[in-house]
Amino acid sequence: MIDLRELKSRYDEIKTNIKNRSMKIDLDAIIALQEERNSLLQEVESLRFERNENAQKMKGKLNQETRARLIEEGKNLKTKIAETEERFNRVEEEYLLLGRQIPNYAHPSAPVGKEDTDNLVLKRVGTPPTFSFNPLDHVELGEKLDLIDFEAGTKVTGPKFYFLKNEAVILQMALERYALDILIKHGFSPYITPDIAKEEILEGIGFNPRGPESNIYTLEGTGTALVGTAEITLGGYHAEEILDTSRLPIKMAGLSHCFRREAGSAGQFSKGLYRVHQFSKVEMFIYCLPEESDAIHEQLLEIEEEIFSGLGLAYQVVDTCTGDLGAPAYRKFDIEAWMPGRGENGEYGEVTSTSNCTDYQSRSLRVRYKDANGQNQYVHTLNGTAVATSRAIVAILENFQEEDGSIRIPPALVPYTGFDRIGG
Repeated sequence: MIDLRELKSRYDEIKTNIKNRSMKIDLDAIIALQEERNSLLQEVESLRFERNENAQKMKGKLNQETRARLIEEGKNLKTKIAETEERFNRVEEEYLLLGRQIPNYAHPSAPVGKEDTDNLVLKRVGTPPTFSFNPLDHVELGEKLDLIDFEAGTKVTGPKFYFLKNEAVILQMALERYALDILIKHGFSPYITPDIAKEEILEGIGFNPRGPESNIYTLEGTGTALVGTAEITLGGYHAEEILDTSRLPIKMAGLSHCFRREAGSAGQFSKGLYRVHQFSKVEMFIYCLPEESDAIHEQLLEIEEEIFSGLGLAYQVVDTCTGDLGAPAYRKFDIEAWMPGRGENGEYGEVTSTSNCTDYQSRSLRVRYKDANGQNQYVHTLNGTAVATSRAIVAILENFQEEDGSIRIPPALVPYTGFDRIGG
């Protein structure tokens, strides 16, 4: 969350940011709760001071009448403190619950807009392929080459689940290792992360684990949930820690399954593997000093471009508008790869994103470092998709299909797959 002490001093800025993100948050109500909380805190502290004074008086030589009076005053103070603390805890819980809904400040250069159509295309790289035949989409290709079974996935688990089969299994594993090798070259340490996290970790990262608006599968009665990304588990790795500045930046690469409820979204752009309930992903996560985060954000984008240009895919880089930013993100870049089977004539579809979350996550998770004056400060956190295997497979199948029905494997992946073609 943001620094709630700034609600009044940066009121206009916060109010405008909420509007630009198309969010409905009653900032005045949160400030009223803040004032009530502060008043109750002062009242509790005052009552505790009186209790301590009363206890000191009880230590002296007292006659029976005075002692009885002080005992009665002590009882009354104990009751008042308990009642006031209960009110304080109730108000503080609501205050923090609403305060966490306030989004991060947005980068001054982030485009102002309501939805993804307002995103700004920064550049395009590569040329989308042209075909001398009518290209198939990845669902048709997957069925024809016996690579993907959506029908069995629906029968066994439900809609938007699937079985990967045969060469597609090897292709997914190849993509994971290809991405990890590039990240290791750039100084990232590889992790295989848990697929489950505590709800307080999800909340700290900025995911809502409860309610109809949640995109998360909660595990009833456990206080935990399935993760939607390794950002959650990697972000929780150093929760409640003070990091040695000599270790920063800490670069982590996490391989995990990802579980998301959103997959039921209707429309042709959600077809097949593009939007599913479960997929595998290699995620980048970085803890760094505040003054480093803007430059590191650009580096994460460069690594994502290295991965997808290395696959020989045409793509565009997008600066995400305020209305399409997640609450934790200060700024977010997306890479959208060309997908011939998307729409009537092909479209760009998102394959990666990278976000600078500044101190929004670290403040909630209490991940800090000591500055030059020995004062505790919050680190900045950043995340970025190295490869979401399901969407990368969509792009590869559709872009590298041949007239004979086969699929060429990008040369960069051949050392990992052991074959250079599927079918044919």
